[in-house]
Amino acid sequence: MQASRARLFKEYKEVQREKVADPDIQLVCDDSNIFKWTALIKGPSETPYDGGVFQLAFSVPEQYPLQPPQVRFLTKIFHPNVHFKTGEICLDILKNAWSPAWTLQSVCRAIIALMAHPEPDSPLNCDSGNLLRSGDIRGYQSMARMYTRLAAMPKKGELVFR
Repeated sequence: MQASRARLFKEYKEVQREKVADPDIQLVCDDSNIFKWTALIKGPSETPYDGGVFQLAFSVPEQYPLQPPQVRFLTKIFHPNVHFKTGEICLDILKNAWSPAWTLQSVCRAIIALMAHPEPDSPLNCDSGNLLRSGDIRGYQSMARMYTRLAAMPKKGELVFR
C-alpha cells in the first residue's frame, strides 16, 4: 500500500506539471483520498464527441500500479465500448493488457483514443455496436452527437477547464 501511495503522489506531481502540456485532460485527486480521482477529458476533434467534456471516475486499488484502476464515465456517452447506464469502459488496458508502465494520465489518453476509434466487436452498448457493425455510421454518429450535446456540452458561461 505504501508503494501505491508513493506512485500516486508521484503521478499527482506530474499532473500538476503537465496541466499546460495536455490541454485535453484535467485530472484531479480527491482531497481526502489519494485512491479516488476524477478526470475531465475533451471529446476528440472530428468525432461525434467533439466539443463535449466528459467526466471520468477513477477508483485506484491498493495494489496499484500492479493492478489497473477502475475507470468509468460519469457523463452519459453513446459509444459501443461504454455501458450506457453504468459508464463501465471495455478497454484492454483496464483488464488483461494492463502494465505498471501505464499512468492515470496515459489511461485518459487511451480512453480519448478509444472514443475516436470505437471497437464495435466487443460492445458494452449493443445498440451502438450494432449500428457500427451494420455499417450505419451516420446513425451511430447522429446518436453519439445527440448524447454529447445533451450530456457533455458545457452550459453557456460554465467554466470547465482551468
